[in-house]
Amino acid sequence: MFVHLRLHSEFSIVDGTNRIDDVVKVAAADGQPALAITDLNNLFGAIKFYKAARGAGLKPLIGAELFLQGVGKEPGALSRLLVLVQNQKGYLNLCELLARAWTQNVVRAQGVCKLEWMRELGEGLIVLSGAQAGPVGQALLQGDDARASSVALELASLFPHRFYLELQRAGRNDDERHVAAAVQLAANLKLPVVASHPVQFTQPDDYEAHEARVCISDGEILGNQRRVRRFTREQYFKSAAEMEALFADVPSAVANTLEVAKRCNLVLELGKPRLPAYPTPNGMPIEEYFRFASQEGLKERMLHLYPDPAQREKEMPRYQ
Repeated sequence: MFVHLRLHSEFSIVDGTNRIDDVVKVAAADGQPALAITDLNNLFGAIKFYKAARGAGLKPLIGAELFLQGVGKEPGALSRLLVLVQNQKGYLNLCELLARAWTQNVVRAQGVCKLEWMRELGEGLIVLSGAQAGPVGQALLQGDDARASSVALELASLFPHRFYLELQRAGRNDDERHVAAAVQLAANLKLPVVASHPVQFTQPDDYEAHEARVCISDGEILGNQRRVRRFTREQYFKSAAEMEALFADVPSAVANTLEVAKRCNLVLELGKPRLPAYPTPNGMPIEEYFRFASQEGLKERMLHLYPDPAQREKEMPRYQ
């Protein structure tokens, strides 16, 4: 049994052409028990996906692919991690991470999370290493095994029993080199591995349409033979059988997709207004604070309307 833990929908904006309703139907038809949405740096499609997945009998897994700063070889180097929500606390923490990234640390037009934020807001989150784009994968491909080991241990300590080394085989030149190095590292450090597939489009025939979208985002020309091609024809929504065959030599990586899905149990209460928890001075009850703020506002307004104290006192009963 295999569960897709990584998927970019049309809400990823810069890449991904998966329409939520379509990809949910494909997963349900394949008999997959769960499905994740992990759009790039946002949760825009999370509620629509949650409803669609539950309606189709799938367990919805909510997450996002995050840009991360502070773990690479250089202090300002960027890498990526995949984050999946386990529960309500994790959902709120992921929302906070994304909010901080977009409001406090935008780098090259992308919101970027800082490592210290991950330390603070890691509860309720499961983290996948990001494969080649992650800090561990980058170090492995650079031949820096010591740094890869150090970063993996650091992330494993931040997310105890919730950090997985991510393996991918999507037809890219460095896939096999990364898989071999990551499996060896996992064995050395006694860390779990998990298979994922970077799903960018639903059907194999959707590749050209996806490339057109990427070109629009990048300001490129589709017919330019010299443009950098970051995606392959293999990044369609593969069936569970295809993924099991793809990782037949690493069965634990396939089995762990189901294990991760079992650990993610977010329940969203929809259809009801959710007011923010507004902080009040000294923990004052919200009703009492509203009454106090209203009275103070009335005093200020009356002072403006009736500068004369006697007139103000005479008119006050009309407004109380």
